[in-house]
Amino acid sequence: MMLDDFMIRATLAGVGVACAAAPLGSFVVWRRMAYFGDATAHAAILGIALSLALNVSIFAGAVAVALAMALTVTLLTGRGYAMDTLLGVLAHSALAFGLVAVSFLSGIRIDLMAYLFGDILAVSRGDLAVIWGGAALVIGLIAWRWSALLTSTLSEELAYAGGMDPRREQLVLTLALAVTVAVAIKVVGVLLIAAMLIIPAAAARPLSRTPEEMALIAALIGSGSAVAGLRAAYVLDTPAGPSIVCFAALIFLVTSVFRGVRA
Repeated sequence: MMLDDFMIRATLAGVGVACAAAPLGSFVVWRRMAYFGDATAHAAILGIALSLALNVSIFAGAVAVALAMALTVTLLTGRGYAMDTLLGVLAHSALAFGLVAVSFLSGIRIDLMAYLFGDILAVSRGDLAVIWGGAALVIGLIAWRWSALLTSTLSEELAYAGGMDPRREQLVLTLALAVTVAVAIKVVGVLLIAAMLIIPAAAARPLSRTPEEMALIAALIGSGSAVAGLRAAYVLDTPAGPSIVCFAALIFLVTSVFRGVRA
């Protein structure tokens, strides 16, 4: 069958993550939440360790811890600590505790590099189902709350005037971010998830005139980067996850030059 080909599975996985990350990444760029996404991704390592220790789904563990991390930051912000300080403390603490917890897992073989930098070439049919299921959930959630999310991103006062609660929309983004982190771990790894959220969206910004265009172009850039990066990794024998991010970065460079020339 077609899905027996590991490159086909890897390509489908990369496209699935790109489709989930594109609309969410656009909001991350608009709201300047890049470090927030990075911190949530780092927390996923602790979720992986807990999942292996408790013998539960890695996806469930990563979502739970990433969501707990994001909610903690949201609740503590403004209570005596600046956002960047909280993110720095919690992100690096969660990553450190996760790495230490992994070292205590006796009798369990774990490829830590695969979780840190991804192992897209080892994606199974089950992984594909999780990735595309998570992507569908994120896309559906963002589509459902699109207008409210845009309004609260533009102005909290405008959102309140329209009967919307910006804090609720922040929680929607937090949930979507946690799910995206969990599905992207297998593809690009914890350390590169933020790159797939931010770089395609940033590259799409000079090419788009509306928010909807930006999300769509970001999805195309992310998907194209996944396909090109996988091909380069196959031909040049380079790490697949970092190769995908490298192609996204090159596209960002091209669109930035385009913006400068047009300006």
